Amino acid sequence: MLPCYARLVTIAALLPGTPTVAYYRVSTVKQGASGLGLEAQRAAVQAFAAGRGLVLAQEFTEVETGTRKRHRPQLAAALAQSRRTGAVLLIAKLDRLARNVAFVSALMESGVRFVAVDMPEVDNLTIHVMAAVAEREAALISQRTKAALGAVKARGVVLGQPENLTHAAQVKGAAVQREAAREAERKAAGYVRLLRDSGASLARIAARLNAEGHTTRRGKAFTAMQVSRILERAT
Repeated sequence: MLPCYARLVTIAALLPGTPTVAYYRVSTVKQGASGLGLEAQRAAVQAFAAGRGLVLAQEFTEVETGTRKRHRPQLAAALAQSRRTGAVLLIAKLDRLARNVAFVSALMESGVRFVAVDMPEVDNLTIHVMAAVAEREAALISQRTKAALGAVKARGVVLGQPENLTHAAQVKGAAVQREAAREAERKAAGYVRLLRDSGASLARIAARLNAEGHTTRRGKAFTAMQVSRILERAT
């Protein structure tokens, strides 16, 4: 169980003039260079700070790659700056970062006061639940992937060979894609239930899923009705 040293700041406790430090995160070098996703995070944080009269003293941007997700020098620098100056850390996208156990561990152990701009109603319990669910889902996906690859190899199929792209293989590929879509919905269902339990309406949940780039099994935007169906199927 993750330690709980960090102090979540309620919106009411953020007085005008409070110094803040912003932390942004993009997942690839390409996104970092293009600003894809970064501009939206910065706009959200700046609007949040301006709306409450907060002083945005410094900004830190983390560009993560697939092989270095546990190495976060900018997060360490942001936490150090917040501790040194007594500033509140503004996190642009906690909803995704909280699914990364390593990030949650670093944040919760830092002792730094922080606010999640995209989820200002978040509390320590919510973070723990999101991290635990993410860790469990990652383990299950890894197990299923290894089992599926093992079964394919056991049938004598050499993975990555063009000659395996027969009609039968294509049919199986389509089935795999459908199962992946169903798996994605099952993953989303846990997140949807969490938002619903926190009091969010169906329409608000749909809007958040769309804003975060999630899509339905058919690749379309979510509606309140589709969110309701996900909850029904999950139960």
